[in-house]
Amino acid sequence: MKIEKKIGIIGCGLIGWKRAKALKKKEILGCFDIDDLKSDNFSKFFNCRKYTKINDIIDNKEITIIFICTTHKYLHQIALEVLKKKKHILIEKPGAINLPSLTLLKKKYKNKNIKLHIGYNHRYHPSILEAKRIIDKKKLGKVMYIRARYGHGARLKYHKEWRMNKKLSGGGELIDQGSHLIDLSRFFLGNLKLKYSKLKSYYWKTNSKVEDNAYLVLENKNGCISFLHCSCTEWKNKFSFEIFCMKGKIEIRGLGGSYGMEKLILYKMKKKMGKPTIITKTFPKNDNSWNLEVKNFFDTIDKKTKVVSDLNNAIENMKIINRSYKNYYDNN
Repeated sequence: MKIEKKIGIIGCGLIGWKRAKALKKKEILGCFDIDDLKSDNFSKFFNCRKYTKINDIIDNKEITIIFICTTHKYLHQIALEVLKKKKHILIEKPGAINLPSLTLLKKKYKNKNIKLHIGYNHRYHPSILEAKRIIDKKKLGKVMYIRARYGHGARLKYHKEWRMNKKLSGGGELIDQGSHLIDLSRFFLGNLKLKYSKLKSYYWKTNSKVEDNAYLVLENKNGCISFLHCSCTEWKNKFSFEIFCMKGKIEIRGLGGSYGMEKLILYKMKKKMGKPTIITKTFPKNDNSWNLEVKNFFDTIDKKTKVVSDLNNAIENMKIINRSYKNYYDNN
């Protein structure tokens, strides 16, 4: 049974806009941001009410779903208040600023009739979904390992933005783009343990010494390895995710937009080895992952099904991030 969606959005920055554009305008009842100009522009574009106090949008009984799209520091704090009002919640990844905050949120999440989804939208990119279908059919045999790279070139004064401020973000490049790579690795390989991490601050110097590059090696119980590198000194935006199997390989390039056309390249090994059969599939330029993720979230509300990208999943991602940061700060 479909339930009428009445949504409030907290956080009117870039991600708030992306989330809102995946909705119907009539579904958005209100917005709030600590930056009055941002919320003013947002409310005018989406024709919704602008709230000047965060408690007012949370307390509004007409609003049944809250999207939380703020900096990492405030994600779990706001979610705790929303839970008290028994509203469904979509929280932007990574769900909280650190592991203790995320664990506290899980402890307070008692009402299982309330759906709480952590927004790891990369799981919903068409190339990733297609790769998952191919892997699940086992036509390429068992997965041996994953190699992934995700990076961008930042911009002037990037080191002064909230993503490079440990007090607001919880870290640097690892908790930002790296959290997506960890989540995608676990999407294909299941639970993973950190075997090696090296975080470096090469270029973007900040007071809190957060990393601009992160190198990780993860491993599952079957010995499958995931090699990850995320960077904000890539200079040219890049996304590359490769899955190596016993009978071939899946290579995903690009995410659309500045990351280049999204492609899935399938390499199928022949019985006599040699040059593989290569099949390339391209996807639309527009990033549809936000729409697909919201649809999945709404389906869990309407059909009362289990949320896959839930708090447990977010906590497992954060455990790896937490261990990496502990290693980094213990040695610096």
